[in-house]
Amino acid sequence: MAERGARGIRIEGLRKRYGEGDTAVDALRHVDMQVAPGEVVGLIGPSGSGKSTLLKCLGAVIEPSGGRMTLGDETIYDEGWKVRDLRALRRDRIGFVFQAPYLIPFLDVTDNVALLPMLAGVANAPARARALELLAALDVQHRARAMPSQLSGGEQQRVAIARGLVNRPPVILADEPTAPLDSERAMAVIRILNEMARKFETAVIVVTHDEKIIPTFRRIYHIRDGVTHEEAGEGRAVA
Repeated sequence: MAERGARGIRIEGLRKRYGEGDTAVDALRHVDMQVAPGEVVGLIGPSGSGKSTLLKCLGAVIEPSGGRMTLGDETIYDEGWKVRDLRALRRDRIGFVFQAPYLIPFLDVTDNVALLPMLAGVANAPARARALELLAALDVQHRARAMPSQLSGGEQQRVAIARGLVNRPPVILADEPTAPLDSERAMAVIRILNEMARKFETAVIVVTHDEKIIPTFRRIYHIRDGVTHEEAGEGRAVA
């Protein structure tokens, strides 16, 4: 995966229209974004600005109406999908971190993380070894055999980040990952995302309304009326 992710993710002129004729709504009118390997950028904007639609397009959940998306050195969308298996694309090459951890309640922490590589065809032992490596990197290896209900909110989010990274995707889409957390835990999550982005050469896009974390981004994409505008962020160090 590292070779594919060498250039992060690039979006050019992305559009999404819902409906036809007089009832058509242009949720995305012109989106340009580029996120390098190891970089964490913020995506902000008011409700209804197109953030959710953009995230669904980037995650190959819905099909854009036009434009181009490049993941690593491969064009995955250019006025139509260029990959046959979108489910495999989502599973293997795009990591997701959500506002809620969505851990499987009847699997322990290790199995929650190891499940994705096993679904991708990785054997049980190496999948679990990869999971344990990430849990150690995220400082939750001591909870490896715990059930999700036994974890704190911060621990659950760390496990969710491990799950998002486990297939070593070139890009991670984090949708409001700090919304339910207090300031200390929110900053811990952002610090972890930055550390993991650098370590695994992953491009990370964080959709957020959380004013606590916005000053940590070096670059921000502000979306207004379906159009992106790049802005310099403060890039404050995360303690």
